[in-house]
Amino acid sequence: MLYQNSIKPFLDFVCAFLGLILLSPIFSVVWLGLTIANNGKPFFYQRRPGKGEKIFTIIKFKTMTEKRDSSGRLLPDAERLTAIGSFVRKTSLDELPQLLNVLKGDMSFVGPRPLLPEYLPLYSETQRKRHNVKPGITGWAQVNGRNALSWEQKFEFDVWYVENQSFLLDFRILLKTLWKVFKREGVAQEGQATAEQFKGSRG
Repeated sequence: MLYQNSIKPFLDFVCAFLGLILLSPIFSVVWLGLTIANNGKPFFYQRRPGKGEKIFTIIKFKTMTEKRDSSGRLLPDAERLTAIGSFVRKTSLDELPQLLNVLKGDMSFVGPRPLLPEYLPLYSETQRKRHNVKPGITGWAQVNGRNALSWEQKFEFDVWYVENQSFLLDFRILLKTLWKVFKREGVAQEGQATAEQFKGSRG
């Protein structure tokens, strides 16, 4: 409990602060490229549930345009993904602005990924345990398959992490994350630019 309640939040804040300083050149280049590609809108904002299901606003780099069909509906993700957006997504650079969420205390470096508020009523009681800790930029599910996993598999990994959280596990996840990013594994499900929508537990 000492690690979860005191040591981890302190490490998150210090590492996020240093990370923003050290990565500021990369941050600036990506910001400029996406500003041009997305007509002056480099960031993506969305409401997500955090610890205790408290809603916060997540910030990421915007990798897709807002192109719509003749009926005004957004085109499929794969058709809205820009060239620079594809690169940013594959290298996980789209996650960089979430260091600001970590600084604010809404997120941690490691934890279950924050999903959409509309998924909250769809979780089973066991799956809901993923909100017993702060959401993370990376997590146990991400280093074990990321978007290539089914929703049920992701939630099993999330709950296992919540029940086994420790400094050594977090350190292991961070190392595996760097390796996954280097290899560009599990960025999307087969045939899709992103993960499919969660429609509820199968059991």
